[in-house]
Amino acid sequence: MNRAALRFSGVAALVALALLSCAGLPVQADDAGNPLAVRLASYGKFQDTAWEHLPTLGIHYIFLNVPKPDQIDEITKKLADHKLTALVMRGETDLSKETCVDELGVQLATCAKMDVKYMFISAKRNDAPKEVVIERLRKAGDIAKNYGVTITLETHPDLGTNGDVQVETMKAINHPNVRVNFDTGNITYYNKGADAVAELKKSIDYVGTVEFKDHDGGLESWVFPVLGQGIVKFPDVWKVLQTKGYKGPITIEFEGTKGVELTEEQTKEAIAGCVKYARSLGATK
Repeated sequence: MNRAALRFSGVAALVALALLSCAGLPVQADDAGNPLAVRLASYGKFQDTAWEHLPTLGIHYIFLNVPKPDQIDEITKKLADHKLTALVMRGETDLSKETCVDELGVQLATCAKMDVKYMFISAKRNDAPKEVVIERLRKAGDIAKNYGVTITLETHPDLGTNGDVQVETMKAINHPNVRVNFDTGNITYYNKGADAVAELKKSIDYVGTVEFKDHDGGLESWVFPVLGQGIVKFPDVWKVLQTKGYKGPITIEFEGTKGVELTEEQTKEAIAGCVKYARSLGATK
């Protein structure tokens, strides 16, 4: 190709990008990184300020609770008004009750209506037999598949306590639409002397969503600092994710320290610090 042709090709590409931009269509590079969201609950009692604050940080995605059916239009409008997209939504049910599958079905329908592909749940057996809960999650997986949604189970006891338990649970459920939400901070919170990197390597093949949360390393110690200020080896976590070709959501969760009340400004600064650190690793989309 001669120089004139190369110049024409380059100009044409720039024109195409400009037209896409003018049309309001997203223009993203192939290597833009994983989509980065912030969990609304990270703002604590200042959640109302998150809607205005997140766009100032360049955040386009948010992790929030599944709205009730009569709140869908309101939340959808709020997202649009602030140029935010719901990336992951948190479902809620009691897996020990027979009604749980139907309840999850309603929430999965909401996810589909709002074009959200991931629904996070804290999966706890409570007093139900494990095999019963596994079957219920499998049935929920069938519903999720019909809606094009993936359910991800939080790193909580007793179905997702650590990498070994996560693998055991995934093999038992055996459903492509039920995966793991790997929470980096919960590994050391629930498992004395554990290492998030080592546990992630065990369950990475089943991970559907990842939560970046730091921790001080103490068993059941409610100290979850700004990313990069605790003991989680995030560069190594990131390396495992990239080596395995993980392209799913990265969600930031900041929970602070139990008993320490932050002001609104301190909360915003903490969230900004978390976002800056996550971006330094490569989660930039």
